[in-house]
Amino acid sequence: MKEGDHITFFSDYNDTEVVYHVACITDIDNILRNGIKYNDKSTYDTMYFDFHKYISSLKPDNIPDWVKREKAIFASLNYNSDHSWHSHTVIMSFKIDKDRCWVANENLANRIYEPFILKNIKSFEIANKYLDKEGKKVIEDYWNTSLSFNENLVARRDKEKGYDAEVMIFHDIEPDDITILRIISDHKIMTVKECLELYKGE
Repeated sequence: MKEGDHITFFSDYNDTEVVYHVACITDIDNILRNGIKYNDKSTYDTMYFDFHKYISSLKPDNIPDWVKREKAIFASLNYNSDHSWHSHTVIMSFKIDKDRCWVANENLANRIYEPFILKNIKSFEIANKYLDKEGKKVIEDYWNTSLSFNENLVARRDKEKGYDAEVMIFHDIEPDDITILRIISDHKIMTVKECLELYKGE
């Protein structure tokens, strides 16, 4: 196996033509009824909007205007087979409009989340200096290594070692385009069939 190759949890996009999204199990009823919108979860305003807006504010001119991180639904092209899953979540797949999606390295965005949150907290103000120097360099790298979804299907940056590809989707996801794939509990990862069999109680 070449460096950068990895064993994935699901089949490749070229075979499935779907991307993957993980949601809290308490959100599933609403998702299956109404689909997914970029701002339909309570954590959007409380945890992520300002962070996404900050990254978008440092976007270079060569990135299209419609790529606004604060207005994206986030998905993955795949997961490593040894991915660490959060309990009480659901993995789903859905189809996308490839022309309205952008791909970037989530590893880089994650590097500045903690300093961004801590910067206004007493005793952690030093995080502002980190953001002004190292943080801006990280965001510059984030945007400079990003590309359109269609470009990535050729370049396949998502298969590069250290590139944790996040798919930013700039359109709503309709309920009919969503398929539930796995239910994740504290103890196991189940297909829908396995889940239903378990809860039959027989």
